[in-house]
Amino acid sequence: MPGGRLTQQERQQIAAGLADGLAYAEIARRLDRPTSTITREVMRNGGPVAYRPEIAHRATEHRAHRRRRTAPREARTAPASHGRDTEAVRAYEEAFTTVFMQQGLPKMASRVLTCLYTTDTGSVTASELVQRLQVSPATVSKTVALLETMGLVRRERDERRRERYVVDNDVWYQGMIASARSHAQLAETARQGVGVLGPGTPAAVRLENIARFVDFVGESMARAAEQARDILGAKPGPAPQDTAEPRPDR
Repeated sequence: MPGGRLTQQERQQIAAGLADGLAYAEIARRLDRPTSTITREVMRNGGPVAYRPEIAHRATEHRAHRRRRTAPREARTAPASHGRDTEAVRAYEEAFTTVFMQQGLPKMASRVLTCLYTTDTGSVTASELVQRLQVSPATVSKTVALLETMGLVRRERDERRRERYVVDNDVWYQGMIASARSHAQLAETARQGVGVLGPGTPAAVRLENIARFVDFVGESMARAAEQARDILGAKPGPAPQDTAEPRPDR
């Protein structure tokens, strides 16, 4: 299986495969590359609709040049690696970020989460994120605020009174409960529309079906999260703040 960076010819073949509606796995098979390589390449360069091989190739060369230019500074400030392969870690972080993006998270939010998940302490300061991700403080602040509303990140003060962003071990529990509450709010709003549009009308029937479906999914998520936490022994963290509550089990 070939290694190294994708060539411009390979990127053109990726674009042709996308145009033909091929799955990432099939494109990878034809290029004798890992599926994760193709997925990461497409997602970081506009997605399957906007992917352009020439632009992707230039962007990759630019990133490589910037990485070489900033390597000395990163080498001085990098945390203890515990003997890890730096290139392997970087490739894994890119793959992890791509998975988050496929789940619907914005790219920067995905990068911040990956940074937190792969940091041994599970917490970073704003300045550490700025330095590691090479972005502005305003970008970090806006991204963390988004992740907070989703219940995926919280803030705390360390002994030096610095604000740290933290990801808890039970982050998925918190995120699923927050999602269940969001589902409950959507179901409630849909049911309000039934009264406004008139019970029995096609639009009202559609909204009632949405509410019933979303109710069922939200309640199932909440139950599954509670069961998983009990079985796996995850410790509950601070509950995400939200005004909507999941509907009680029926």
